[in-house]
Amino acid sequence: MRTLLFLLALLVSACAPSGERFDLLILNGHVIDGSGAPAVRADVGIRGDTIVRVGDLAAAARSAAQVIDAAGLAVSPGFIDTHSHSDLTLLADGTAQSKIRQGVTTEVLGESESAGPITGKAPRGGAYGVTPDWTTLGGYFDRLDREGISVNVASYVGSLQVRLCVLGAEESREPTAEETAEMKRLVRQAMEDGAFGLSSALTVPPQTYVSTQQLIDMAMEVKPFGGIYATHTRSGKTSLDGMEEAIRIGESAGIGVEFVHLNNTDRKMWGKVHLMRDLIEGGRNRGLAVTASRYPYIAGQNNLRAILPPWALEGSREEMLARLRDPALRRRMERDIYGGIAGWFNHYLLMGSWDNVRVATVREAANEKFVGKSASEMAAMRKTSPTGAIFDLLLDEGGSVPAVYFMMSEEDVKYTLKLPWVSIGSDGYALRPDGLLGRGKPHPRSYGTFPRVLGKYVREEGVLTWEEAVHKMTALSAEKLGIKDRGLLRAGMKADIAIFDRGTVADKATFEDPHQYPVGIEYVIVNGVTVLERGTHLGTKPGRALRKGKNA
Repeated sequence: MRTLLFLLALLVSACAPSGERFDLLILNGHVIDGSGAPAVRADVGIRGDTIVRVGDLAAAARSAAQVIDAAGLAVSPGFIDTHSHSDLTLLADGTAQSKIRQGVTTEVLGESESAGPITGKAPRGGAYGVTPDWTTLGGYFDRLDREGISVNVASYVGSLQVRLCVLGAEESREPTAEETAEMKRLVRQAMEDGAFGLSSALTVPPQTYVSTQQLIDMAMEVKPFGGIYATHTRSGKTSLDGMEEAIRIGESAGIGVEFVHLNNTDRKMWGKVHLMRDLIEGGRNRGLAVTASRYPYIAGQNNLRAILPPWALEGSREEMLARLRDPALRRRMERDIYGGIAGWFNHYLLMGSWDNVRVATVREAANEKFVGKSASEMAAMRKTSPTGAIFDLLLDEGGSVPAVYFMMSEEDVKYTLKLPWVSIGSDGYALRPDGLLGRGKPHPRSYGTFPRVLGKYVREEGVLTWEEAVHKMTALSAEKLGIKDRGLLRAGMKADIAIFDRGTVADKATFEDPHQYPVGIEYVIVNGVTVLERGTHLGTKPGRALRKGKNA
């Protein structure tokens, strides 16, 4: 049926009037349209920011303002990164180098701590040389549009961000009825500004302080706008507990649920991803729109302070650092790390070895020698225990050290990639190898997620077909978010397009050397404007903020 519908659409689209002119014409490509239908040989005609024809358009080549010969290349919709953290890096460098070079044309931001709102008691900190000068999510969108970006941007409103606006440093306590009303108002305002839903990340404090009922209250403000609830689930006795809570929130609020990464990080659950699948499909069978995304790696990234037990993270950063200086409390932390606490997402027990956590980035020059080192290696260098080395580095770095955690199984990665409602999200950042954005050894997913799926899991291992992979990167992502004019390569859709070589596309970024661009992504077009040409970024910035209900 998909194939028949695509061929009918192609036939209608191909009937271009004689002499029709195009601003951009892509000739001789193998079109993978995003729907899952088989690739076909076709040309693509673009006028302004919109695809106007798909078919045999060779006769229009002489009159087109720009022509790309895509012979031997695949032509697909631009990839939609459903889970990204580029909120501030895009203001530090709007060219989004590491994302554009993967074929990404739209990034979805705002997990838990969104770029807005920033009002009331919320801290107004910055990063990457960027200081927020806006108060609302809409103000953030305005700044992106004003300064210029190479990718499109969509965003959720973060549950933690809203709580920080109302509770500030008191985020561990229950809000009053008046404070709850204010949180709901802020969520509603963000939705009016164009947010695509409510997001949460519930694994470590202060995110964990929000109750299920508070999330339901906030999620109910999302429903009138057609938004969804996206979550990194809460920890429990098993990973299923948090998933059940998320589905309960979605059902109570009457909105769809997106698991921002369907990662099986509990070694006791390895090989049991079918239980997670069954839980999600149970919700889908009841009529709830439940979906998920994942990245194609066996490691994730979190802060090194996530190693600390929850009680050690309570209150302000200064209070946390004071505990790290207290020998008695350090001993208590160590006991809890090795012994565990009920309901705590204990990174050490889940990853099973100190060899499985590596320092990603530091601020202090004296600590550069620890970048890329495991906790075991750092302990040997410092001549102390792994926990002692971690405590000391956190103190040296003011309580924040990005780290990479190896916690997943390759077989589980393959299993989840094949699930029909799982799309692709990097959980990374728009970076570049030089300057502030090129520091340390961050997770390679910021550079390699989408080419890795295509090169490793399609061409080399056959886990997915080309059509399945492109569908997961495009139309499936657009559908779950409610982006109606992107994700398919058809007439009437916005001209976000990735052109790649199926024979060479591959990721090059590694955990040891992550700041490496992929190969095989030849052209990237955003809103009808070429941004990447034969692998060279042109510096163009045709991206725009996508506001739900307004221009998306």
